[in-house]
Amino acid sequence: MRRLCAAFEERGPAGLVSASAASRAIDACPTSCARGVEIVRDRYLDFGPTLACEKLLELHALRVSKERLRAAPARVPWRAGADRRVRARLVRERGPVCSLLVYVDDATGRLMELRFVEVESAFDYFASTSGYLRRHGKPVAFYSDKHSIFRVNHEGSTGRVRGVTQFGRALTELNFEIICANSPQAKGRVERMNKTLQDRLVKELRLRTVSTMEAGNAFLPEFMEDYNRRFGCTPKNPHDAHGRCGATRTSPASSPGRRSGRCRAIWSSTSSE
Repeated sequence: MRRLCAAFEERGPAGLVSASAASRAIDACPTSCARGVEIVRDRYLDFGPTLACEKLLELHALRVSKERLRAAPARVPWRAGADRRVRARLVRERGPVCSLLVYVDDATGRLMELRFVEVESAFDYFASTSGYLRRHGKPVAFYSDKHSIFRVNHEGSTGRVRGVTQFGRALTELNFEIICANSPQAKGRVERMNKTLQDRLVKELRLRTVSTMEAGNAFLPEFMEDYNRRFGCTPKNPHDAHGRCGATRTSPASSPGRRSGRCRAIWSSTSSE
């Protein structure tokens, strides 16, 4: 009541009108809603209601609420979950199957690096990590699964006691840590993001008729910027824990502030299959 009284004193009777009234009026327009449903049926039938509404606004200048689309199952037969096998088939029809290397910041949920590669190899991780370091600096740690690129998994192998691979040695030379998770659940943030990417990214590539790995990599910076704008969050501690990448190796003691934050980079790989 105090809020309404203050709004009335500031703006008069107009202050008592809900700020969402304008958007509700637009949503209530039967013409725009019918047009939106028609477009969804023709072009976005395998999209979820939220993503379909975003595309209606971005590409067709139609503002229709996702609740209104979701409430019309007879007109829009939503395909719950957009079967992953169907998406994989569609990707193969447009181009060769490839993998996506994903780097995500643990503190903000922002995509830090994406790269399409033919196979998940140490050379591709070296190239992707080099790009990450050039753009963002050195993180406190990399958090990965127990892939053989990151950890020696065979009994009797050289270096089994430490479980160090060539990739791990390279990170040690740069003075930051690699942590291998014991389960997919331990990497919950990046695994949930993989599910989102297998949905949103695949559909964005289809809308832009991207059919080659080179064209996909050229599009990824634009996709990351849009994704981070929509879904990135503000960390509780604003300190950026990334350190500077120098030409020479430095000891942790020489950069005491580098480890004061909670930021980590988490990576994973997701295939179009």
